[in-house]
Amino acid sequence: MRIGFDAKRFYHNHTGLGNYSRTLVSGLQRYAPGYELFLYNTKAAINITTPQGATEVLPPSQMPAAWWRSFAQVRQWSRQGLDVYHGLSNELPLASFPTGIKTVVTVHDIIYERYPHHYGRYETLMHRAKIKNACRRADVVIAISAQTKADLLEFYKVPEEKIKVCYQSCNEAFYAPSDAQQMEELKKVFKLPREFFLYVGSITERKNLLRIVQAMGQEKRLQWPLVVIGKGKKYFNQVQAFLQQHQLQDRVKFLSYEEVQPPLSLNKPQVLAALYHCAAALVYPSLFEGWGIPVLEAHAAGLPVITSQLSSMPEISGDAALYVNPFNVDTIADAMLRVQNEPTLRSRMILQGTEQAKLFTLEACTLPVASVYQSLVR
Repeated sequence: MRIGFDAKRFYHNHTGLGNYSRTLVSGLQRYAPGYELFLYNTKAAINITTPQGATEVLPPSQMPAAWWRSFAQVRQWSRQGLDVYHGLSNELPLASFPTGIKTVVTVHDIIYERYPHHYGRYETLMHRAKIKNACRRADVVIAISAQTKADLLEFYKVPEEKIKVCYQSCNEAFYAPSDAQQMEELKKVFKLPREFFLYVGSITERKNLLRIVQAMGQEKRLQWPLVVIGKGKKYFNQVQAFLQQHQLQDRVKFLSYEEVQPPLSLNKPQVLAALYHCAAALVYPSLFEGWGIPVLEAHAAGLPVITSQLSSMPEISGDAALYVNPFNVDTIADAMLRVQNEPTLRSRMILQGTEQAKLFTLEACTLPVASVYQSLVR
């Protein structure tokens, strides 16, 4: 069977949508090796190479990338004998599809419908148009979580029989044993404390970092500092202003994916996983997620997890996490203090978390997607 993928994010995105794309392709190559994979890219990539055995498809020279992605690439589908084309990041091309080629789209979230004030008006309209169009035209819609499926049913009235929930795994580096040498190198390079809380994610209002640092300012018994991996703009400035106003700058350390170049670049999954292993606990009280991948990464790496009781987080963590009301600073502070001061609780959370993570291994999350392809081509 020949499967084509919208691979723009595979090659050019180093975070959520890119990680999903690369993880799925890797899983299909390992656990469904009978497929021929075609990766439709918009332009040559610099840092990410095409996996051995897959075929990269690029636009003709001088063709605008947006035109290729939305219209011209469909001419290649029949020439390359595709059976299925899979839009990995919420959308499908706008052009008419060739007859006989089935289509799948993965929808990660439609958070902009619940929190429109976190998005610009144009951005909301653009996302809404693309996702509604893709859901209408696709043969199957893959929802990344039951939460996303519920949102598609509620907001866009997508027929329930058309939606399949297929969870996302994380890079297998997070499931691997810790690398003591790499951990020591990271501690030296980043000047990491012996024990610390970890936050991973973009620094935006929805991710809720400000309430974490407010909890740290409020609860004076919290001794572990916070290490933040991520980037932001306006909301990042709000967090920085709070830290300065309350003289907490030395309690929070900010790291960037671009801060250190290879071999210790945080864009490398093995390096990021080693940094997780250095931490004492993950704090991730996001207001809403289609699928909170840092939570799964933390469970796989053996970290206690403090996260939100809302949206998809309980789907990931089950009974393994300490849940908080993400709008309530007191509950975040109380959870952080408990994890810091109760070693028995931490041990239980680690054991339950590593068991929970086994539900979302690469194999467990790849095979349902392969079943979707098989159901379409019989």
